[in-house]
Amino acid sequence: MPDKIIGFSKLSRDEKISWVSKNFLDNSDEFKSILNKYLNDDKDIQSIHNSLSENVISNFHLPYSISPNFLINHKNYCIPLVTEESSVVAALSNSSKFWYDRGGFRSKVISKIKTGQVHFKYNGNAENLKKFIKDNEHRLIESTNSISQRMKKRGGGVSKIKLVNKSLELKSYYQLHVEFKTIDSMGANFINSCLEIISKNFKEFLNDSSEFKESEKKIEIIMSILSNYTPECIVESSVECKVDDLGDIDGMPSKEFALKFKDAFDIANVDISRAVTHNKGIMNGIDAVLISTGNDFRAVEAGIHAFASSKGKYKSLSECTITNNMFKINLKIPLSIGTVGGVTDIHPMVKLSLRMLKNPTSDDLMNIISSVGLAQNYAAVKSLVTSGIQKGHMKMHLINLLIKQNATKDQIAKSEDYFRDKDISSQSVKDFLDLN
Repeated sequence: MPDKIIGFSKLSRDEKISWVSKNFLDNSDEFKSILNKYLNDDKDIQSIHNSLSENVISNFHLPYSISPNFLINHKNYCIPLVTEESSVVAALSNSSKFWYDRGGFRSKVISKIKTGQVHFKYNGNAENLKKFIKDNEHRLIESTNSISQRMKKRGGGVSKIKLVNKSLELKSYYQLHVEFKTIDSMGANFINSCLEIISKNFKEFLNDSSEFKESEKKIEIIMSILSNYTPECIVESSVECKVDDLGDIDGMPSKEFALKFKDAFDIANVDISRAVTHNKGIMNGIDAVLISTGNDFRAVEAGIHAFASSKGKYKSLSECTITNNMFKINLKIPLSIGTVGGVTDIHPMVKLSLRMLKNPTSDDLMNIISSVGLAQNYAAVKSLVTSGIQKGHMKMHLINLLIKQNATKDQIAKSEDYFRDKDISSQSVKDFLDLN
């Protein structure tokens, strides 16, 4: 076991690689070779990659794919996707093409309020504190002017501050619940900076107040931080058509398909095991766009899954209805994203993605991402209730298995016909290669 290393971040790239190789990879030359192959030849671009994280020794590449024919609010989009799962891109492309001819996706942003909290302990009179916050709300908001002027000019900034009393759940625990509008930026750094200013001035204003006893002025700030739970930053997307206009789906009559499809959605609403996988399918599409546009997919994931549990039980994020022969799927999710600031202004591929999407506002991108999530949801459930999920997935996975076993181009070309009616597995691929 290697000794603890001090000052690793200060080592050069070559020194970091040598240390890892020596202590964890038996001085592997292959390790060093792979790392060098994935470096960008353009030193300026590599410098950007180096600046995005700590202890960078190479780059990790994921496929950058495209899904065309996305008709969203009567506009045709070409969607950039970053994902390692080929079946996701194929499914999205089929789904978007299917709904293009049926009016496309309709989407609207319902609200865009983001929140953060100053968490603190207080042992005085709760009603006095509530009145103090109400009386000083404007003062506290104005105290952020030094960093919020530009945001205010664009129509954003701190919009509301209120006291939340959590002392019945945790002794002496209170929050300043702060609402923000961040316009086209995700606003994480802006929100956190504002919260720290508010917490500092809150203590000072309280200390200067003559309305409290000295003992009541001793509040303890625990932390000031944004929340990734954004139930008031909501977008809603839908597709609909007449049941008859669905047509036969994989040999299944439209009415039979519609009813079976709805059953699958109803199951996801009552069974948590199915709901998790149902929602994961939605996130397959959402995450791929989030990554391609430089957004924080971890934050969005956390917020969306919390939203799925907001009524006390984890449920499906989407719903399917059949009313008066109209088939409709609807998706409603919290989505805190940005199109300016952070990685969106730095990473060349992110900038290209946003350009491909016609430089969307955050509202536009919310509509796009939500629609992609719904498209993936439709594609996944459609496969499940017709041919089964593995048929399409394993067809895509076949190529991965062939590459893994060093198949030639000729063998890969022959594989599609061979496996058309056969089960696909590592062993069946090996058997095929032995024969060919």
